Amino acid sequence: MRRFVVGRSGKRSGKQKTMSHFRVSRRGMIRSLVGGSILFPGILAELLAEDAVRGGAASTDPLAPKPPHFPAKAKSVIMIFATGGVSHIDTFDPKTTAGGRDGSGKDKLMGSVFPYRANPRCGTEVTDLFPHLRESMDDICVIRSMKSAHFDHTEAAVGMHTGSPTFARPSMGSWLSYGLGTVNQNLPSFIVIAPHLPYGGTQVYASDFLPAYHQGTRVIPGEHPIANLEPRSADRRIQKKELELANKFNTRHWQARAGDSSLAARIKSYETAFQMQTAGPEAFELSQEDDRTLEMYGLKRGETTSFAWQCLAARRLAERGVRFIELVDSGSRPNWDSHGEMKEHIPLAKASDQPLAALIRDLKDRGMFDETLLVWATEFGRTPSKEGKNGRGHHGDCFSVWLAGGGTKGGIVHGETDDVGRNIVRDQVDVHDLHATILHLMGMDHTKLTYRHAGRDFRLTDVHGKIVDGILS
Repeated sequence: MRRFVVGRSGKRSGKQKTMSHFRVSRRGMIRSLVGGSILFPGILAELLAEDAVRGGAASTDPLAPKPPHFPAKAKSVIMIFATGGVSHIDTFDPKTTAGGRDGSGKDKLMGSVFPYRANPRCGTEVTDLFPHLRESMDDICVIRSMKSAHFDHTEAAVGMHTGSPTFARPSMGSWLSYGLGTVNQNLPSFIVIAPHLPYGGTQVYASDFLPAYHQGTRVIPGEHPIANLEPRSADRRIQKKELELANKFNTRHWQARAGDSSLAARIKSYETAFQMQTAGPEAFELSQEDDRTLEMYGLKRGETTSFAWQCLAARRLAERGVRFIELVDSGSRPNWDSHGEMKEHIPLAKASDQPLAALIRDLKDRGMFDETLLVWATEFGRTPSKEGKNGRGHHGDCFSVWLAGGGTKGGIVHGETDDVGRNIVRDQVDVHDLHATILHLMGMDHTKLTYRHAGRDFRLTDVHGKIVDGILS
């Protein structure tokens, strides 16, 4: 009988050069055992004995829940990113067309293209693009004094997500995954639901120099939002043992390369993928929702590609303990980048208005609103002067974002722009300030959430960032 000696390379040592002594690669050994279903009784017994403690990379789960720096107001974040640059003037910071501000003057100044009015209870003005959200303004804090990280789409979008418009840095979701871990080991800690990639591509959810298991997992709306989750083996016990065997060899391999975060991430991804075969499909199985809930979101039963589907899926993920969920409403085109005609905002607003208002209401009905932070953002605003036939250009000097739940005050407006929407006149908030505030609501001190890389300690807010105390409840 030939005796096999398991090693980490395909080379034979000087002591093992006969034809009856083979040194096979670790990967080849696993393929031989798993692919041929040859599971040695001794190894199986050892795997069962190590079921609770598996040593090495698996003994300390990198995504295990970690305590915050101080008691948190929010347990999870749902970030909604409206890509392309939403006009603040035509949405959440409307300006009058009185005094000839209809775009026809020499200065081409143009107030809101759409009618607007105030929420009758809190007084926050919102245009008719968002009638459902206008009715929800009691629960929403609008920041009208945001300043963008950049005036070009890619840089501004990446800056909104990572704090840096010019250098590759980890995204906010990755930082929160790194700092807090996840309370659900059967689902990723950071999930991005995006039918198309926004400006900046995968960098908006990348982990960069943070360990790779903190990067966002992209989900594409559709009949099968997470691909390749169907197990190959009909017997789940066999698949579990195969994974345990692979993990045993992976762990030994990783122990000799303990500094390789990519390898640790790959090992962790196998475990998460196995666990997601049950948890993933269940989380995205919206047929379990009753008719009242679907109607509230404006979602037809069986529909799987709309923004309403994204919002309801986000609630289900937050309900199941996912730490950071991002919804991207559109891709790099078409989107909110309305240079030629502001009426291009209409279908995008219609697609998101009712579902977002329903998400707020749903979270409140389920007692989740106070511990779930909603953040609606875009990369920049649009100019107060007309461009093209009836559009607007890029404008980074001021724009609007809004937050709801998770320790924020509802029914307020923070900051102010001038009477045409060109400049900030009170309480400027930059991207680092917004990030510092979100981390604070999640129980993290933005100055202490650091990672050592290339000889220095990095953080999401770099050397900047002030908590926006005025919006905290």
